Amino acid sequence: MNCGIGLPNSVRGVDRRGIVEWAQRAEAASFSSLGTIDRLAYPSYESLAALAAAAAVTERIGLVTDILIAPLRTNSALLAKQAATIDHLSGGRFTLGVAVGGREDDFTVGGTDFSGRGRAFDEQLETMTRLWGEDAVAPATPGRERPGLLIGGSNPRSFARAARYADGWTMGGGTPDMLAEAAGHLRAAFAEAGRSEEPRIMALCYFALGDSAQDAARTSLGDYYAFLGDIAEQIIAGAVTDADTARGYRDAFAAAGADELIFFPCSPDPAQVDLLAEALA
Repeated sequence: MNCGIGLPNSVRGVDRRGIVEWAQRAEAASFSSLGTIDRLAYPSYESLAALAAAAAVTERIGLVTDILIAPLRTNSALLAKQAATIDHLSGGRFTLGVAVGGREDDFTVGGTDFSGRGRAFDEQLETMTRLWGEDAVAPATPGRERPGLLIGGSNPRSFARAARYADGWTMGGGTPDMLAEAAGHLRAAFAEAGRSEEPRIMALCYFALGDSAQDAARTSLGDYYAFLGDIAEQIIAGAVTDADTARGYRDAFAAAGADELIFFPCSPDPAQVDLLAEALA
């Protein structure tokens, strides 16, 4: 299983070093991918802009939105163009992970319809697939028709979308046991859609390492997930704060069937990249 690392694009206090230097360190440490998390109603860096910056200062590492809240981008042609542009500029390193989103305030700030986001998402997937296939809005990356594509979400509709449009599925949070169960539903959806290939499966977890690891996890995750109430405490408690837990998560998700696990940071300090690489070594 591959291990990726998230950019701290959604960690308070992030600056240029948290994108540019972070990306360069991650590539030097041989992480498989750089990931982003998406919000609108939060003082974070926008995901596609952050990955475009990372693409410009790296050569090999993958780039993935895990996930991008697609219905917030109401112009599907523009989103298809942005994704294809990053893919082309990076030499085919980009994977667009997309889902419907679950925070109503993101949609309120964006002036978009929260209740209709599922229908809008289906229309987006149809439109983007058509435009990529027609090479209509951006140059296609040599050797492939479109960027990599993953669908997020945990309901049956998410697995059906992945089977119809995408390369696989990404789990936005949960345990290895939950991933193993979901992977069975995903493979069944692929089979029902007549697809014989094995779907790509991605998962994520959160980490902070070093002397103030637990404080960093509590501060960052407690703020980011405050809207979840008591569930935020569970997310904080599940964060990786030592090397043994980092290796344990890696091994457990690999055994559950994940192809890649992305460790998302709770600190914007680029030194966290090296600490995680050492922990996983």
